[in-house]
Amino acid sequence: MPTNRSIRAALLMLPLASFSYGQSPSGTIRGITRDLAGLPLAHARVVVHAVDGNADRTVVSNDEGTFVVESLKPGHYHLAATKEGFEGRSETAVEVASEQSLRVDLTLAPPNESEGSTNPALSTNSHGPLLVDNSPDPPLTEREKQMLDRLNLLEQRLAAMEAKEASRSGQTAAPAQPQLASRDAAPGLPRIEKPAALLIVPTPGPPAAPKPSGAALAGTASEPAGTEAKPETPAKPEPFAFADWTWLNGTPRAKDLPFDTKFFTPEIRADSVYVQNFNHPADDSMGGSSELFRSQEFQVTQFGVGGDFHWNNVRGRLMTQFGMYSFTTPRNDASPARGQWSLDTPYRYISEAYGGYHFNVMYGINVDAGIFLSYIGLCSYYNFDNWAYQPSYVSSNTPWYFNGVRIQIFPTEKLKIEPWIINGWQSYGRFNYRPGFGLQVSYRPRSWISIVGNQYLLGEDTLGNPNRVRYHTDDSIQVKYYDKPERWLDRGAFSFTGDLGCETGGGVSCDTNTAKGPKQSFLGYMFYNRLWFHKDLFGLTLGGGQINNPGRYLVLVPPINGATAITGTPYFTENPGDPFKAWDTSVTFDFMPSQYVTFRSEFDHRHANVPYWSGPGGVTPPGGNTGNPAVPVPGWAPDLRHTENFLDFSILVYF
Repeated sequence: MPTNRSIRAALLMLPLASFSYGQSPSGTIRGITRDLAGLPLAHARVVVHAVDGNADRTVVSNDEGTFVVESLKPGHYHLAATKEGFEGRSETAVEVASEQSLRVDLTLAPPNESEGSTNPALSTNSHGPLLVDNSPDPPLTEREKQMLDRLNLLEQRLAAMEAKEASRSGQTAAPAQPQLASRDAAPGLPRIEKPAALLIVPTPGPPAAPKPSGAALAGTASEPAGTEAKPETPAKPEPFAFADWTWLNGTPRAKDLPFDTKFFTPEIRADSVYVQNFNHPADDSMGGSSELFRSQEFQVTQFGVGGDFHWNNVRGRLMTQFGMYSFTTPRNDASPARGQWSLDTPYRYISEAYGGYHFNVMYGINVDAGIFLSYIGLCSYYNFDNWAYQPSYVSSNTPWYFNGVRIQIFPTEKLKIEPWIINGWQSYGRFNYRPGFGLQVSYRPRSWISIVGNQYLLGEDTLGNPNRVRYHTDDSIQVKYYDKPERWLDRGAFSFTGDLGCETGGGVSCDTNTAKGPKQSFLGYMFYNRLWFHKDLFGLTLGGGQINNPGRYLVLVPPINGATAITGTPYFTENPGDPFKAWDTSVTFDFMPSQYVTFRSEFDHRHANVPYWSGPGGVTPPGGNTGNPAVPVPGWAPDLRHTENFLDFSILVYF
């Protein structure tokens, strides 16, 4: 007869019961990692191996022992759970059907407890060998009785939802089979009095080798043939692997890496866009953006091929960039004007290129050197990762990359501390004699919140003025405030970013002290709210932001007569004391039929307190660019306007 201990084990399934109903076009595996007493086992590593596709997914159970693996293609899978301090691994094989939510619990035994047990009675089901625990146990507490009542009520609600769904599709609803290990077989959803606890017994076999991660941790090489096998130390959970973070603004939303290997994780990105600018510039040229550059034309913003290398703790990453980014990104860097060797030429077709080493200290330390993406401004350099195509000024006017050394330190699985020693503020080289220093602190205490702080200081980032020093702080918070995957509106989240910076010395000041020079500061914010619909098939983002930048030291130079950050232009000066205030807003609609592609349409309204955006007359002199962009063209002036409205349509690919 089932015991009170088995009831306790069934009650432990409650954290999962609230989302066991609700299905997706692909399959889902949910479960709990437990010990032999039936108690939840937090931070166990679960590797899901696709037998048909020969690919792995790795998740870590949360504080309640629960884990979820979503977006699984129909097919056969092998699950294996491991945890430090527990013998061997618990494993089983399952088959996932289309639109199926499958429940699989995995149980691990402490040292010397997976063998020598004489009382358990073994049986099997489709998920593997099972153990029924019939040993005596104490009576249920009042709290456990209340939880049992809640469990029965929840089961009845799930059955009613299933029956309603079946009636809509014209099918006859079968008696609901809960994702519990056992229940009475009579129809009509009878009250569960004492469900038996069925636990998966660890299957004998070698320990599972940890799957390498190309994004955060280095891979592990196998032992050479002929060497004596060494006992493997169970791996700690990978940083931030305790939750699904694909909802974050600035993070790719693909959950599967179909071609991941122990040595290399490939990556391909494509970004093509069409823009309809309602100012209708005669030369089709747009300014004031680091993402959109031409109007009324189809353009390739970026096409990149590369990926992550990882072997024996050695790391490397390369991502190329072809298309508009290969010209427009380097033109915003003035550092190549200092010295020889044309720095923007060798780096033009590279967005990321670095190598380094992963140290097995704490939860990992990565030391990398090369070009890596900046985090200042929250949004990713790659538009596929973002909630909007044209980000607000706080993101678009701050760095997209750094060139130098970064050290990623993970004291816990929820915290990253990352110092930088870099050449300067989005620069291939130094502007003067001193490098820049930075620091990111990223903290994700729960699956629904992410807090990031970025700091930059001491960089001498004004060409030819070594006495001018920059300080900048950029801080963001993202919150997933709604998560109901079974409903048509299934998720909601927002992001807020605030920036504050200034330059001081060399004729400018962080304050209004005129004795030191005009105020040279940057103050801005941006806010976005994102909604997902119909199991993430559609997305809607509303947002915008504002900046105040007296001195214009972070305002992008319009491409008037071919102007760059090196040449500047007399038609839009960036002298200390030149004011610039602007605000914008956008509406973005996404159609996402696959986790690897986004069809995006967006409307943007942008306004500045001074003429800045390309007007109908354009920004190109008659007959094309003429001579030095820093010298005025006799008898001609660009057509600049206060306001810009445009629609953009893009196809974004990532795999």
